[in-house]
Amino acid sequence: MDTMECLKKELEISIKGLCVSFPDKNGGEPIKALQNINLEVEEGEFISLVGPSGCGKTTLLRAIADLQAPTSGSISVRGLQPRQIRLEKKFGIVFQSPVLYDWRTVRRNVCMPMELKGLPKKHRTAKVTEMLEMVGLYKFGKQYPHELSGGMQQRVGIARALAIDPEILLMDEPFSALDEFTKEKLHEDLLKIWLKTNKTVIFVTHNIQEAVFLSDRVVVLSPHPGRVSAVVDIDIPRPRTLSIKRTAAFNELVAKVRASFEGV
Repeated sequence: MDTMECLKKELEISIKGLCVSFPDKNGGEPIKALQNINLEVEEGEFISLVGPSGCGKTTLLRAIADLQAPTSGSISVRGLQPRQIRLEKKFGIVFQSPVLYDWRTVRRNVCMPMELKGLPKKHRTAKVTEMLEMVGLYKFGKQYPHELSGGMQQRVGIARALAIDPEILLMDEPFSALDEFTKEKLHEDLLKIWLKTNKTVIFVTHNIQEAVFLSDRVVVLSPHPGRVSAVVDIDIPRPRTLSIKRTAAFNELVAKVRASFEGV
């Protein structure tokens, strides 16, 4: 077998002609949120969805996760329907708010999806320890969410999402409520985790710099209705550090993504 063929990644997600509409509350024509979305994502890619408010970024993420039904078109994940992937708990989801349970310790929050999956206690205990060590929170396992900073809470959310070893990590503006210092630290931490776990990541953000720093490709959505106006390859070498934000190549890519917006 050819070396290049061995290195070729498998297709992870295929989206063809996806449209999503919502009923009009006043009884009028349905409101189109997404129109004719076509996108392919390879295994292990880090893809960011960017665009202004109302362009359908979160709707697209929810459709991939089987949390929003398409009006037309199709989505397949490794050749299967998203519902099958969801029911097999192969999606890990991190929301804008970490949605932690206040009455459960950090360890028990991370453990919860494994409990729901019915995994053995010995496996759960070892996995929680592994995840907390990976996000740098091992010493905080017995703390409760209200005792943690916002950034630490989001790390718990990431650890919980990865605890069931999902095939795909879906992240919906997970750092938007954090200050810049915390956000930048988590950017570096997320890339380290991604490189270590080799997960496919779909990351929603309205921050262009964030998308360029993190991603292999940036998918630009334009609104009314949401559609793909551009897909920008981010050819900055990895591993990346915050110093790349001061380079001409980085700023040229930020400008390229910004110039790709339509109808704003």
